[in-house]
Amino acid sequence: MKKNINIKSASTSLTFKDHLGAWKARWGIGRMDYTIEPGLYAVGEPDKESPVLVSANYKLTFDTLRKNLTGLDCRILILDTKGINVWCAAGKGTFGTDELINRIKTSELSKYVSHKKLILPQLGATGVNANEVAQRSGYNINYGPIRAEDIKEYINAGYKASKEMRTVKFTLWDRLVLTPMELVPALKKSLPVFGVMLLANKFAAKPFDKTDVTTLAGSILAGSVLTPVLLPVIPGRAFAWKGWLLGLGCTAGILGLSGKFKKGNRLLSAGSLLLYPAVSSYLAMNFTGSSTYTSPSGVNKEMKKALPFIVGAAAAGAAITLGVHLFGKRGKTQ
Repeated sequence: MKKNINIKSASTSLTFKDHLGAWKARWGIGRMDYTIEPGLYAVGEPDKESPVLVSANYKLTFDTLRKNLTGLDCRILILDTKGINVWCAAGKGTFGTDELINRIKTSELSKYVSHKKLILPQLGATGVNANEVAQRSGYNINYGPIRAEDIKEYINAGYKASKEMRTVKFTLWDRLVLTPMELVPALKKSLPVFGVMLLANKFAAKPFDKTDVTTLAGSILAGSVLTPVLLPVIPGRAFAWKGWLLGLGCTAGILGLSGKFKKGNRLLSAGSLLLYPAVSSYLAMNFTGSSTYTSPSGVNKEMKKALPFIVGAAAAGAAITLGVHLFGKRGKTQ
C-alpha cells in the first residue's frame, strides 16, 4: 500500500535528541521554536476506523502524547497553537474552534477515516465549541482524560473516562518541572537591577551590600520557585497573595538575620518590606498561566485586582530604597 505523503509518521519512542530538546525547552532555551508542523500524523498502522486524537504543535506536548501510545494504531491531528501547550493555547484561543475546523479541512481528514469522532484533551475544552465544530465540520468531539498516560485505557473502555481520569492533580513534581520556565526569565530581568546596584555603589551615600543582593535574590526564588512548590499549603487562594506572603517571610527573615531591623536601618528595611514581597507577588502571579488551578477568567480577575497593589508597593519601596542608598548618611539614623 502506497504511503500518503500528506500524513507524517510519529514514533512512540523518544530519542536522546527529544529528551535534550525537552530539557532545553524547560529551561527556556529555544522554547518558542520548539514546535512541530501542524497536520495529520500516523502512529502505528491506523485504518479508517482508528481513533483520531487532537493535540497542540508544542513539541513537548506532542512527545508526551505519542510516547503513551505504544501499541495503539491511531492518528494525531496537530493544531497550530503557535508552540503553546493545550491548556494555555485554549485560553489564548489558538487551540480553538476555528483552528480545529480549518485543520480538519486542510489535512483532508475525511479521506483517511470513516467515522466522525475526534478525541480532544479535556484541558482544551475551554477553547473549543463542540456544537459549532459538529455543525460546521460534521465531526463530534469526545473529551479524553486529563493525562496522556490514560489515553489507551480511555479508548479501550469505549471512550469512557473514570473519575480518576477527569481529576486534575497538579502534583509537586508537576509544579516543580514548570519552575525553570518561571525562574530563568525572572533572573534575566533581574540582571540589570544587579548591575544598577553595582554602578550605584560608586557614588551612593550608603552602598548596596550583600544583604541587598541576597534579599532581591530571595524574593525572586520565593516568587518563581518556592511559591509554586508550596502552592497548596500557603494560606489564601490568589497566587499574588501567596507570593506576597512568602516574599514577606523571606525578606523579613533575611533582614532579621542580617541585623537590618536595627534603629539606623529602619527606613531602608521599610522600603525592602514594600519592594521585595511585591516582586515575589508578581512572579507568583505569573505562575497562574502555568497552573491548572485557575481558569483564564480567574487569571484576568486576579491580575486586575492585584496589579495596582503590586505596582504601588514596588514603586514606593523602590523610591525609599534608592533614596536611602543614594542620599542617606553612613552610620546614622535614616
